[in-house]
Amino acid sequence: MTGFTGIWIPLATPFLRGDIDFHALQELARRMRSSGATGLIVCGSTGEAASLSEDEQLAALDAVLDAVPGCPVIMGLSGNNIHSVLGRLEQIQRRRIAGILAPAPYYIRPSQAGLVEYFHTLADAASVPLILYNIPYRTGVSMEFDTIASIARHDNVVAIKDCGGDIGLTMRLVAETKLQVLAGEDHQLLSTLALGGSGAILASAHIRTDLFVSIHELMCSGAVKEARQVFYRLLPMIRLLFQEPNPGPLKAALAMQSWMENALRPPMQKASASLAEHIREELMRLECL
Repeated sequence: MTGFTGIWIPLATPFLRGDIDFHALQELARRMRSSGATGLIVCGSTGEAASLSEDEQLAALDAVLDAVPGCPVIMGLSGNNIHSVLGRLEQIQRRRIAGILAPAPYYIRPSQAGLVEYFHTLADAASVPLILYNIPYRTGVSMEFDTIASIARHDNVVAIKDCGGDIGLTMRLVAETKLQVLAGEDHQLLSTLALGGSGAILASAHIRTDLFVSIHELMCSGAVKEARQVFYRLLPMIRLLFQEPNPGPLKAALAMQSWMENALRPPMQKASASLAEHIREELMRLECL
């Protein structure tokens, strides 16, 4: 598979008594797929990948692959030690995956030339497509347009999760590169699709996945007014889910639906009581749509 369109879900990782709840993870994967998601991402930031050991990350990937055979699954891969990252890449791509989602190396804040070298090294070693993940507020470094364009010249770099928050950059990525542009900031779903983006990777799409899928379908068919109406119905929940650090609010919402325990690994925290109450009210409203 080389096409990355539609609505992709960066799966939250359920925990039970401190360990991964594999049963809940598999049920969540099945639910997202049956609700119309194009594909799933394992071990993204929503999946609390930074709190998982390498063995746990591979076990989570294996559990999802077993749960939804035939569903495209992307694996998150991050780190700032290139030798370690390449070693994990080798293990990951022994599995049946659709691609790798890779952010810039965090903490070390490489130069733009360093970013080109890093991603080209990953792309050379990857036997599956590479999706860039531009998320400067987590990595500490912003990928400039010329840098992304240079990286994108590699045949194995096919898409980007766009969390840069710069609409000008989004437009240039769509118009001037071969990359499929996936919205990564949930509130920018509609604008990214309107600009020509191919889809989105959205934590909030755990909730009423069907409505997020309908927005993409409506935009593809040219029904912009109808897509806008659905988007604005979802926007209050989108805003609530990011009032506190992700995935705390999301896990509160998923727990309210009995899909998993409301548990995170420290230092991540549960949603505050007041925010949780607003989320509960919004869930009730969305159930009526």
